[in-house]
Amino acid sequence: MQIEVVKSKIHRVTVTGADLNYIGSITIDEALMEASNIIEGEKVQIVNINNGERLETYAIKGAKNSGEITLNGPAARKVQRGDIIIIISYGIMDFEEAKNFKPSLIFPNEKNNTLT
Repeated sequence: MQIEVVKSKIHRVTVTGADLNYIGSITIDEALMEASNIIEGEKVQIVNINNGERLETYAIKGAKNSGEITLNGPAARKVQRGDIIIIISYGIMDFEEAKNFKPSLIFPNEKNNTLT
């Protein structure tokens, strides 16, 4: 049996932009992507703490160490600059493997920088 489990999580980052006219996705600072083990093009869930919205999109790299978190395309209607969000990705694995799997969880600071 296979189950879906949390693979990666960027907990409580601040939205820096919302670009309705872009074709879609979420732009994430490359350093945050690396730290959380999220790759470009990966499906992610966005949870907006400010308004309760939940949506799915895919990740694209932003400039490294920029702190950028921009929702693009239709997703831009679900957030405002300054909102706090959680970015989550999931993986599918065997049930027994999942019991020992440890997700990549990061808790950036208020400037969307990874903590060391």
